[in-house]
Amino acid sequence: MPKRTDIRKILVIGSGPIVIGQGAEFDYSGTQACLALREAGYTVVLVNSNPATIMTDTDIADRVYIEPLTLEFVARIIRKERPDALLPTLGGQTGLNLAMQLAKKGVLGECRCEILGTGFDAIERAEDRELFKELCAVTGEPTLPSDVATTVAEAYEKARAIGYPVVLRPAFTLGGTGGGFAENDAELGPLAENALRLSPAGQVLVEKSIKGYKEIEYEVIRDRNDTALAICNMENVDPVGIHTGDSIVVCPSQTLTNKEYHMLRDAALRLIRALGIEGGCNVQFALDPDSFRYYVIEVNPRVSRSSALASKASGYPIARVSALIAVGFTLDEIALANTPASFEPALDYVVTKIARFPFDKFDKASRLLSTQMKATGEVMAVGRTFEESLLKAVRSLEAGANCLRLEKFDAAPDAELWEILRYPTDERLFAIAELLRRGAPVRRICRTTKIDRFFVEKLAGVVSFERELAARPGDLELLRRAKRMGISDGCVGRLWGRSESEIFLLRRENGLLPVYKMIDTCASEFESYVPYFYATYEEENESVVTTRKKIVVIGSGPIRIGQGVEFDYSTVHAIWAIREAGYEAIIINNNPETVSTDYTVSDKLYFEPLTVEDVMNVLALERPDGVVVTLGGQTAINLAARLDALGVPLAGTGCEAIGRAENRGSFEALMERLGIPQPEGRAVTTLEEGLEAANSLGYPVLVRPSFVLGGRAMQIVVCDDDLRRYLSEAVRASEDAPVLVDRYVEGKELEVDAVCDGTDVFIPGIMEHVERTGVHSGDSISVYPTFSVSGAACRTIVDYTVKLGLGIGIKGPFNIQFIVDPQEKVHVIEVNPRSSRTVPFLSKATGINLAGIAARVALGQSLRKQGYETGVAPRRDRWYVKCPVFSFSKIRGADAYLSPEMKSTGEALGCDKTLYRAFYKALKAAGQRVVNYGTVLFTIADRDKERSLPYARRFYELGFNIEATRDTANFLKRHGIRTRLLHKISEGSEEIPDSLRAGHVTYVVNTLGPGCGENPAKDGYRIRRLAVEHNVTIFTSLDTTAVLLDVLEELTVGVSTIDAGRGDADV
Repeated sequence: MPKRTDIRKILVIGSGPIVIGQGAEFDYSGTQACLALREAGYTVVLVNSNPATIMTDTDIADRVYIEPLTLEFVARIIRKERPDALLPTLGGQTGLNLAMQLAKKGVLGECRCEILGTGFDAIERAEDRELFKELCAVTGEPTLPSDVATTVAEAYEKARAIGYPVVLRPAFTLGGTGGGFAENDAELGPLAENALRLSPAGQVLVEKSIKGYKEIEYEVIRDRNDTALAICNMENVDPVGIHTGDSIVVCPSQTLTNKEYHMLRDAALRLIRALGIEGGCNVQFALDPDSFRYYVIEVNPRVSRSSALASKASGYPIARVSALIAVGFTLDEIALANTPASFEPALDYVVTKIARFPFDKFDKASRLLSTQMKATGEVMAVGRTFEESLLKAVRSLEAGANCLRLEKFDAAPDAELWEILRYPTDERLFAIAELLRRGAPVRRICRTTKIDRFFVEKLAGVVSFERELAARPGDLELLRRAKRMGISDGCVGRLWGRSESEIFLLRRENGLLPVYKMIDTCASEFESYVPYFYATYEEENESVVTTRKKIVVIGSGPIRIGQGVEFDYSTVHAIWAIREAGYEAIIINNNPETVSTDYTVSDKLYFEPLTVEDVMNVLALERPDGVVVTLGGQTAINLAARLDALGVPLAGTGCEAIGRAENRGSFEALMERLGIPQPEGRAVTTLEEGLEAANSLGYPVLVRPSFVLGGRAMQIVVCDDDLRRYLSEAVRASEDAPVLVDRYVEGKELEVDAVCDGTDVFIPGIMEHVERTGVHSGDSISVYPTFSVSGAACRTIVDYTVKLGLGIGIKGPFNIQFIVDPQEKVHVIEVNPRSSRTVPFLSKATGINLAGIAARVALGQSLRKQGYETGVAPRRDRWYVKCPVFSFSKIRGADAYLSPEMKSTGEALGCDKTLYRAFYKALKAAGQRVVNYGTVLFTIADRDKERSLPYARRFYELGFNIEATRDTANFLKRHGIRTRLLHKISEGSEEIPDSLRAGHVTYVVNTLGPGCGENPAKDGYRIRRLAVEHNVTIFTSLDTTAVLLDVLEELTVGVSTIDAGRGDADV
């Protein structure tokens, strides 16, 4: 069936800012789909609010709107653009819910805009818990005893009828948001209240719990001719009860019998047909490990996190094919790299996915895993066996482990380890391995964890082999077996008392190097060449090495707080620039969610861990002309010194220049030589040195480790006790680099991204942060162009940027953060000799492709040849505001207080001709509540009371009710602001919790005193957590509060008496 010719223009809705449960996988899927639709001859209009994505580049769609994903804004775009059709299934739950709103409000009908692919009836039947249950009953698919509740009272009633334990599943939410298990009435009440609040439909499914069943997923696809196929199936190593986004997942399944595999495959195909879905679809099953009984858990009628994983695991581009099906193509008409899309993929390898968690940022948060997703990202690894792929995935995590061992568990009591098995955390895999080392029975581990015996026995085999390896150091035959099993050089080195580099050189001397196998969707059954490879220790190498000039780009690995999709943006643009320059562009990365790991982006893709060992294995085969390490964030930069020592040619900024920027002593000497001020500080390696430095500099001081990203372990401390407590953590985080103790300078913070070629330094623009120093730059609202600093300060910033780029010897991208103190003196905080998280934002705000320019400089093309020279680009006549987005509600116990350590998971962009409108759009796009009425709760530290006064008065004059705790209330009353007193929680009062739970509070403004820290016992922490849990907007910086007030005052239409002009005040 040919493509549809009755439609010409298609609107695609993106997924918005990255939050836990909805990540970079939608950038990959959306980019794929937009490009496919354009290739098919359609005009594509894209709306998304996330500036960090490739999807929002002007090269991906014909018209790109970076606007809030709200009914109001998307309706305006539809009325303006008049698209013929809307494709709603590429924007995750956000896009799906928004499309449903547009249909129900009549916007699509008014503008004659039809839905492509999966229709609304199908979406509703899959997403509405009650309708889905009815459909399963009709088709004969078994579902668990369950019932839908719309009130807490109903939830109690349904749970008692079904029988505890139960699981709650809110309708129309993502990442298991609001879900969880309840063993009794006491646990059910607060869970049901939260679930109903978070469900857009106000609906929650109360379902019988089957914790401990196997969780199996099938990724299926169907076209309008009713051709349907299973692209692949995936098995969760962890049982039902842990969200699939947090579980270890293997593909294809490893423990299903042939009967079980086909039974579930047939059920998945029956469901996609019964729902009438046209495109991709994910079906999740719970399978009784002791019988053939199964239950359908849910169906996702859209591309999803699992779709991205299945695409990368199989090589089958699900989003691309789904988009083409939506416009009329059938599977047999869609050509893939080597087969038609109607060919069901075959896999002759094992893929393992492991989630990456943010608990390094939220050390006080609960690590318990349940039905609500907590991971920020994931890694994927490929091997010939489960052991090989698992061990490659473990070392891909960059979580302090290169094997099945966490150092902190070496001395842990058995009871602590068994507790982790009973109540699973992100560290359960390592706890199992440690118990196996101590001789724990496999049977008991299986009984406790409900993990299939197959997987536990595989772990036991690895642990047993490690013992054998340790007993025979230097045995080359054992080394060969170790590499086939997937054991890293670092692990072998530890067991043999040698360094990782020594083991690599030993392997190289003895010809013990991996070969590379192709991921081609057909298990090599047909002649084909797909440039997508993984390493294994076998005989035949399938990666054809060319004689072309080639450049390898090191990717950024799993998405985590501090290193997100922004770095993938830079990686992809660099790859495109390298290919345009005539080089063979090769990428090494391990993140299945990203555009960079789409094998069509580069000339060759190696899906491998980003360790010295795995990178050097690729380089030994390819022998590239250069390796780029300045685009993959701190992951890639941290490899530079060891790659350089092994003789690898670094393209662009070299190892010496990186050292001059990252090494404290070298950097301070350079700053002194250039005459550039920076906050006075010292590099220390012991607690005693730290205390001496802090007392010499004078408190407060900023403590931060070198060579980390996202402000890891960064703190402002105000006394010796604080320093003793925090410095120990910072020293652990520094990984053999000294800890920096700096005098804390308060002022405005600004940021620059620039490119240096050794002769010129080009600066696309200067960004100013709303929040003053003390809040991590990634958590600050960032504005381009600058809005409050003087022209003289900006000229100084340009001057310092030029001097530092040339002085450090940078040849590529770099980022500098500045402080402008109250006397307008400019200080340099730090220089990052690499691409930064603000590159996508600044590139979109200025229209200058910074990553592409930097890549060409790394290849040797000067800035002047590219049409740029020293200086800053002219300012644009629009305002661009980047607003951070947080996922505090997903992490139980995480503190919402903003500090020098980064906590945001994503970002949103607002742009307009006026600054306040841009602020408004940014806040709306970030999901902030922007309303000009209600109640504001103030709990203000003594040092901030004077500063907070004008803000409280402005809220009051807008008509807000003001509530405050005793000291703040008394202060505000003394200054003429009517304030309702609420007693403190620590005084035994429930006034504040009751007010927050009841939804009476619109905003919370809360600041901390010096040294208060993030103490769960303090009232401030408990208020912040209650605000997060009850979806109340909270501000912990007065600077952010000021932005909200500016927006509210701009939006609010005042009222006044008829004679106001004769003296009466406007209201």
